[in-house]
Amino acid sequence: MQAVYRHTLAIAVMTAAAFAVAPVLVQAQQKFPSKPIRLVVSTTAGGQPDTLARMIGQKMGENWGQAVVIDNRPGAGGILAATMVARAAPDGHTLLYALPNFAISVALQPSVPYDPFKDFAGATQIGMSTNVLVASPALGVKSVKDLVALAKAQPGKLIFASSATGSASHLTGARFNFITGIKVVHVAFKGGPDATIEVLAGRSHYHVGTMGVTLPFIKEGKLVALGVTTPQRAPVLPDVPALGELLSEFKRPETSHGMLAPAGTPRPILHQISKEIARILELPDVKERVQAIGYVASTSTPEEYDKIRRAQIEGLSKLVRDAGLRPK
Repeated sequence: MQAVYRHTLAIAVMTAAAFAVAPVLVQAQQKFPSKPIRLVVSTTAGGQPDTLARMIGQKMGENWGQAVVIDNRPGAGGILAATMVARAAPDGHTLLYALPNFAISVALQPSVPYDPFKDFAGATQIGMSTNVLVASPALGVKSVKDLVALAKAQPGKLIFASSATGSASHLTGARFNFITGIKVVHVAFKGGPDATIEVLAGRSHYHVGTMGVTLPFIKEGKLVALGVTTPQRAPVLPDVPALGELLSEFKRPETSHGMLAPAGTPRPILHQISKEIARILELPDVKERVQAIGYVASTSTPEEYDKIRRAQIEGLSKLVRDAGLRPK
């Protein structure tokens, strides 16, 4: 009888201890971040994506009291950066600033060392750069309609300049060519500025470039802006139509920027990151800086972003197949 009493007492003590410790354990599990966050960016320092990542990281660190370290990992179309994050601990302390090359590499490459859906969890869409379809003034076109008409009248004669093969500039231009049914010569250059120079010099006829690079030349009349790739017109170019106004297939952007975490990252942490980025992009000083570089902020929930990036990868994969863009 005494033994039974002691056994019952022991169980009661252990149960009470468990209940006492449980809130502490839950609190520890819910505390995020508990150490510095590594934000991996698949470009070199100094470009627009790097600037945006540092802007977001600084505000995030100030609010959460933990440093956000930007880790630039350029190369292989974003595959190096993505592979690092896919293999990281799923605790929210290693994140990928996902650029258009995340979706493009999956669509273009026969294989990549990760599954874009199973190995990553979406935190939020961040937004999209404003790219501009520009033409050389010497070409004599004033609109998308003019460019398409001229290209169809002279098949194989016009030269489309883009950034490196597989870049957003290349895929957007290829999408435009495929949708409009025009046959042109594609020449890829090392980067957007190089392609822009070719159009300025008249050695190429048109290009899809970032707002930051093309806007000064548009204002000086050295480039003709025919359309922007964002869903709505750009505030700094109010008279230039969005391509979605002219071509229904362009109403939905084919790529965007977002924040990804390793698969298995707890859902509450993903939502915390999503809400924090939405908060940051609404700050007056951030909004002003973002708009000044022609960037369109567009955040989402983790669940929405998972659907967005799946649709983008599927859409780009279809474009690559239909237009025969996969390298042989």
